[in-house]
Amino acid sequence: MLVSNASFSCAGCSAGGGDDGSTGRLGGPEAPPHNLSPTGHLVVAVCLGFIGTFGFINNALVLVLFCRYRLLRSPINCLLVSISVSDLLVCVLGTPFSFAASTRGRWLIGGAGCVWYGFVNSFLGIVSLISLAVLSYERYCTMMGATQADATNYRKVIMGITFSWIYSMLWTVPPLFGWSRYGPEGPGTTCSVNWAAKTANNVSYIICLFFFCLILPFIVIVYSYGKLLQAIKQNNRVQSKATYLRRVPLLSFTSPCSPSEESAELLGEEFRLW
Repeated sequence: MLVSNASFSCAGCSAGGGDDGSTGRLGGPEAPPHNLSPTGHLVVAVCLGFIGTFGFINNALVLVLFCRYRLLRSPINCLLVSISVSDLLVCVLGTPFSFAASTRGRWLIGGAGCVWYGFVNSFLGIVSLISLAVLSYERYCTMMGATQADATNYRKVIMGITFSWIYSMLWTVPPLFGWSRYGPEGPGTTCSVNWAAKTANNVSYIICLFFFCLILPFIVIVYSYGKLLQAIKQNNRVQSKATYLRRVPLLSFTSPCSPSEESAELLGEEFRLW
């Protein structure tokens, strides 16, 4: 199934071009142009090596701490662990292949490997983004809720994690079955959704993917944290006003002089506003 969705053959994945005379290292008529020099490929390889190594260590450390310390196993931290798992899988299942391809200046694992790489990276990347949206909405509901959050209730969090992974799967599987496709991109050392094709089949998928997997989660994140910031500012104003109202009567009793008429009017106005 994976091979059938690749528009280039394994024979075309060598340094030579396809049957149509294309010079792309991935072969096929839609192989990307090679606009990177050997130095450019080396720079990309160094960056990918750093990102992959640092990401693996960082996310592995998060998982180790979560498993070792029971105090960290709160419902909200389970969402963070889900994000760490998806990022760790990218470092294990995706980054090594693009790193190796950049060091050699060409894709190394054939057409089926390109489809696999594109699917895995798209799927896990969307999982992280949707999980961030779910996390922001969960924090919004927790802060704005009338009752105190239950630190032992994992049901909502598990539902949110399950939703993130299933939702991402639903949007990354279609290219494997004909709605758009996964193929080479950039200088030919990575693979992703076919962004370049102008067919109705491909454009419709790109538009849906862009809206439902980028714009919509972004709106949820901005709305949730925007409402939280607004609530925090309102709470700070209420706390400041309450502190002022407690201090003014105290100053009037401790001062040797009685408060002026202006101060009394100001205090009355504050009480009226409160």
